[in-house]
Amino acid sequence: MDSFALLAHGFAVAFQPFNLLYALIGVTLGTAVGVLPGIGPALTVALLLPVTYKLDPAGSLIMFAGIYYGGMYGGSTTSILLNTPGESASIVTALEGNKMARAGRGGPALATAAIGSFVAGLIATMALALIAPTIVKFALSFGEAEYFALMMLAFMTVSAAFGDSTLRGLTALFIGLALGLIGADGLSGQVRLGFGIPDLTDGVEITTLAVALFAIGETLSVAASKSTGEGKIEPVKGSVWMNREDWSRSWKPWLRGTFIGFPIGAMPAGGAEIGTFLSYSVEKQLSKKPEEFGHGAIEGVAGPEAANNASAAGTLVPLLTLGLPTSATAAIMLAGFQQFGLQPGPLLFATNPQLVWGLIASLLVANLMLLVLNLPLVGLWVRLLSIPRHWLYAGILVFATLGTIGANPSTFELGMLLLFGLLGYFLRLFGYPIAPVVVGLILGPMAEIHFRRALQISQGDFTVFVGSPISVILLLLAVCAVVVPLILRARGKGKVLAALAANED
Repeated sequence: MDSFALLAHGFAVAFQPFNLLYALIGVTLGTAVGVLPGIGPALTVALLLPVTYKLDPAGSLIMFAGIYYGGMYGGSTTSILLNTPGESASIVTALEGNKMARAGRGGPALATAAIGSFVAGLIATMALALIAPTIVKFALSFGEAEYFALMMLAFMTVSAAFGDSTLRGLTALFIGLALGLIGADGLSGQVRLGFGIPDLTDGVEITTLAVALFAIGETLSVAASKSTGEGKIEPVKGSVWMNREDWSRSWKPWLRGTFIGFPIGAMPAGGAEIGTFLSYSVEKQLSKKPEEFGHGAIEGVAGPEAANNASAAGTLVPLLTLGLPTSATAAIMLAGFQQFGLQPGPLLFATNPQLVWGLIASLLVANLMLLVLNLPLVGLWVRLLSIPRHWLYAGILVFATLGTIGANPSTFELGMLLLFGLLGYFLRLFGYPIAPVVVGLILGPMAEIHFRRALQISQGDFTVFVGSPISVILLLLAVCAVVVPLILRARGKGKVLAALAANED
């Protein structure tokens, strides 16, 4: 009953007029950027970080969460109508959704994606509200050694889960850890690697790094690419509503996708991609018409889209309760918390429960808003696909620069923005993931402080890190976070490539 009482208080926060406005802005922007190919929720949240610097923390975080949910919704439109997944999690939706659009059934495909996303988001957010207090009670028993082991789990997770190479993920992580060493030492106050520059006394600005890597780096990468990225847009023919057969074939995949996506999203080495591929495989095995798969089976849209959105709520479980990001967008949201001097984790539930439960309640409100926005406004979202890419990215470049100046009016900060933007471009050029750099900068100094405090308490005894069952389990999970994705990639890469090749044919 405690969870429901706290959630009721959260709704009191979420229903405040300004918070409702922030949620509406978030889901609208999220849907819009989800529709646009190549621009995901992580880039959008990164762009808005400097803009929201002086806003209310609760409203800003509610808007970020709305963008996250909206981006997951909007990605299905691009996948179905353009056969161009905006994010890797939308690849499976394109397999069957675009075939339905080519056959003149784009409307039902979009409808089952939208309704499935609503169902999954509703159930998964309620599961988040019920599970979070239990995890928080467990996490409150952590000591310094356990927190360090948790940071190690976070480092190994982001290194292994993002990108195609664990080695490249670790390299990107160490870049972030190195940047985290700049500035005043958290325990002694001694300035390190400051090079006599006063602006570096407080370290590298997380907001500047996030905007530069995600926005500036992506813009430079697109500008340097010879590909236009333009494809044929399949028009939406007829009504977007589903018939009775579509409903009967969709409701079970919606539920199955939800219960597949949520726990995988909440896992340290999870992610929406694994849940969507697993959901597609399950639906193909259980379908009464397996011959339709590869030719436009509605179950192949309903299940993966539900799994995709359920994983978004699942990702918030480790982020809010443990401060552990398991996706690129979660890493940027972690930067958003830090921007306001907040650290996600068990103590945040105790020190600022109105914010946390207001955020969770606003997810349910945003989910309903998304359903209302997506179905009637399909035509508007489709028109966004016709925006020329050079206009789009030029606007992103201007917005990122102005936002950084607004948050920190400094010539030095603009130089850092350009420098990190070039870093983001070269990371993309050579196939290195971006999120581990941000996570390394945010969590690196915290991991160092917990490590040194644990050694101080134990008087230099390193066995303190394996002295409790919790720290041992967390360290073993960190090892698994590296090993499991390697095994899954080795097994699944051949199947994915075969499915994509069949789809192209």
